[in-house]
Amino acid sequence: MTTRYLGAPITRNEDRRLLTGRALFVNDVERPGMLHVAFLRSPHAHARLGAVDLSRVRKRPGVVAAYAADDLGGYWKPGPLLVPLARGKVRHVGEPVAVVVAESRYIAEDALADITVEYQPLPAVTDLERALEPDSAPVHDDVTGNVAARVRQRKGDYDTARQAAALVLRRRFRYDRGCSAPIETRGVVADWDAKAERLTVWDTTQAPVVVRNGLAAMLELSERQVRVVAPFIGGGFGPKIMMFYPEEVLLPWLAIRLERPVKWIEDRAEHFLATTQERSQIHDAEIALAGDGRILGVRDEFLHDSGAYDPYGLTVPLNSQCTLLGPYVVPAYDSRFTAVFTTLPIVSPYRGAGRQHGVFVIERLLDIAARELGVDRTEIRRRNFIAPDAFPYDNHIIYQDFAPLHYDSGDYGPVLDKALDAIGYRAFIAEEQPQLRAAGRRVGIGVVFYVEGTGIGPYEGARIQVQASGRVLLATGIGTQGQGHFTSFAQIVADEIGVAVSNIDVVTGDTDQFHWGVGTFASRGAVVAGNAAHAAAKQVRAKILRTAAEHFECAEADLLLADGQVAIKGVPRRNIRLGALAALANPLRGAVRPGTEPGLEATAYFGPAKGATAAGAHAMIVEIDPATMKLRILKYVVVHDCGTVINPLIVTGQIQGGVAQGIGNAFYERLAFDEQGQLINGTLADYLLPTATEVPRVEILHNVTPSPYNELGVKGVGEAGAIPVGALFTQAIEDALELPARGIDILEIPLDPGRLWELAV
Repeated sequence: MTTRYLGAPITRNEDRRLLTGRALFVNDVERPGMLHVAFLRSPHAHARLGAVDLSRVRKRPGVVAAYAADDLGGYWKPGPLLVPLARGKVRHVGEPVAVVVAESRYIAEDALADITVEYQPLPAVTDLERALEPDSAPVHDDVTGNVAARVRQRKGDYDTARQAAALVLRRRFRYDRGCSAPIETRGVVADWDAKAERLTVWDTTQAPVVVRNGLAAMLELSERQVRVVAPFIGGGFGPKIMMFYPEEVLLPWLAIRLERPVKWIEDRAEHFLATTQERSQIHDAEIALAGDGRILGVRDEFLHDSGAYDPYGLTVPLNSQCTLLGPYVVPAYDSRFTAVFTTLPIVSPYRGAGRQHGVFVIERLLDIAARELGVDRTEIRRRNFIAPDAFPYDNHIIYQDFAPLHYDSGDYGPVLDKALDAIGYRAFIAEEQPQLRAAGRRVGIGVVFYVEGTGIGPYEGARIQVQASGRVLLATGIGTQGQGHFTSFAQIVADEIGVAVSNIDVVTGDTDQFHWGVGTFASRGAVVAGNAAHAAAKQVRAKILRTAAEHFECAEADLLLADGQVAIKGVPRRNIRLGALAALANPLRGAVRPGTEPGLEATAYFGPAKGATAAGAHAMIVEIDPATMKLRILKYVVVHDCGTVINPLIVTGQIQGGVAQGIGNAFYERLAFDEQGQLINGTLADYLLPTATEVPRVEILHNVTPSPYNELGVKGVGEAGAIPVGALFTQAIEDALELPARGIDILEIPLDPGRLWELAV
C-alpha cells in the first residue's frame, strides 16, 4: 500500500543532525587564517561624535586592523536610514562606532579599550509623546519633529457609527519593548578568494538571497561572485531578516580588504542592544457598539516607536493597524498611526510583527464592552464574527504588502466552540471557579481570538531533481530557523513523485544551490515555498511518467508511480527504479529531441495573488498567589486553523514554541530603559525569560478551512502561538483577581509579578 505523506505526523529529517551535534551553525565555520572582529559600541543614546582615535589600538600586538567611519571611504553609504559605522552622531546605545580586527576575539575585545572617542552628549529621546513635542531633540537633523511616517486608513463613517451607538468606550493601551533572545545570537563569517574573485558569506540571516544581492551591489561585484549561506540557525523570529545590519555590511568588506577570512559572533550583551527589537506602541482606541454588542465602528490612533533608524519600513505598525480588525465585522474603521524616531535600538518585526498589538487592543475593548453590556465575553465575540459564507472577505484597507487585506477563508464559530469545550469554559464558570474561590484560591479563565495574515508574496521558488542514485534533491532559496522545512517540504514532494520522505535531500538558504527567493518571515514558508515545491514536483512527475511510458512503450495512464519506482499497473514485475529512469533521461549518446530537456528535473516559482489568513482561539486557566502575584498556568488550549496541515507534529511544535514566546512577551519580558536611553536590565539575570517551569504543555486542536488562493490549501502557522497571548493573560488575570469589580482594567503588556502588584494591590 502506498504511503500518504502529506498530513502525516512524520518525525523531522533534520533532528538527528541537530541532536548529535552534526548540524552546521555559523560559529562552527572555521577557515584557515581566520581573523576575529569586535565592535566598539556607543555608551551614549544620543551624542555628537567627534574624533575617533585608533592610533593606539593599531599598535597593539595581535591587532591586524581597525576602522572608523572615515576609514571606509566610498563604502560608507547611508542605507535606508541606517549606516555601517556611526559618523557625526550616535543615536542609540550600542550603535557601532569602530571595528577592530585581530588574531583572536580575545585580543579584539581587549583592544577596544585602546580606542579614544570624543562624545558630546545630547538629550536622549526615549518618550514617544515627548519625542513629538516642538522642543524635543531631533534624532535626525533632517527630519522635522522626529516623525518617521504618518499613515491613516479608513473605511465607512466612524462618526456616524459613534452617533448611532448605544455604548462608546475609549481606553489608552500600552505595549512595551522586548527582545527576541534566540538561543543563537547573530553571526557572520566572510571569506574572499582573491584568485577566484569570489566571496562566501555564512550569515545568520532569514533572507540569504536578499543579502547576496545587496552585498553584490554594495561591493560592486556580480551576483555570481557572491555566495551567501544561511546554515542551521538557532532561532530567527524576525530580527534576523533585517537588511542590513552594520556587521553584515562590514564583515565582507573587511574580508576583501584584508584578503583573510573574518568572523564576528554577537555576544549576549550585544544582543540586548545591537539586534533589533519590537513592540513599543501607545494606542488611544475607541469602540462604538449597538445595545446587543455588535460592533458599529472602531477608531484607533497610535504611536509606534521605530527606534533610531527605520530600515524595515512600516511593516510592524501596518500589521498592528490591520490585525486590530480581527475576525470581526467592523463596518466603520478609522485608524492612524505615527511612526516616531527615538534614541533607542532599532525596531523591526519580531514573531508576530506588530500583530500582537492590534489583537491586544480589539480583544481588550471587547472584554470591557462585554462587562458594560452584561454580555458573556465569548458571546460578544461570536455575535461579531464574519459569517462563513462571507469569504473571501474584503476588509477594504491595505495590508503590509500594500495589497488589499483579504481574508481567504474561515469558519470562526467552530474554532471558538472547540476552544470552549476543551478548556471546559461553562463548567469552570458555573461550578469549578466558585468552589475554588470559596476555598480562597484566585483562579481565572481567559478566551481570546485572533486572525493572522500569512503567506504573502512576492514569490519563492524550488528546484527538484531525481538523481541517478534514486535520491531526490529539493533546493529552495528560503532559509530555515527550526521550522521543520527539511521535513515539510519533503512531504509535499514525496507524494507527487512517489518516494519516501527519507529519500529526499532538502537544501535551503544557499544562494549557490538556488539563486532566487525572498526569505523566511510573515509565516510564509509553507505557503509560498511549499507551493513552489509542489508545482516543481508536479512537473517532475509528468517527466517521470512521460519517460517511463516511452521506456515501456505504453500509455502514461497505464503506469503506477510509487515506492521509488514506476511500474505497469497489474504487471508489477515490469518496473524501473527512479534512479535508472533518471539515467535514461540523461543519455550520454544521442540527441535531445526538440521540446524536451535532459534529466528528471524542474524548477518552479509560486507568487500568491493574495495572502492566506490563519485564525484561532487561545484559552487559559490561571491561578495567582495574591501575596506574591506569582502566576501559574493550570491549563492552556489552542485551536488553530492553518488550512491544510502538512505535518501535525511540526505544527504542534510551532504553536507550542510560539505560546512559550507569547508567555514571555505577556508576563516576563520587558526591556527597561532609563531617561538617558540606558538599558537597565540587559542581562539574563535581569531580563526575565520563561523557563520550562513556567510554560505548560499546550493542548492543540485544529479546524481546517483550506485556502482557495493556493493549490495545497495551506496557511501559515509560525507566529500563531505568540500573537494573542498578551490579551489572554490580561483577561485571565483580571478574572482571577476580580479586578473589574474594583474598577481596575489592565491596559498594558508586558506584566510581571512586581508590576501586577502595583496595579492590583
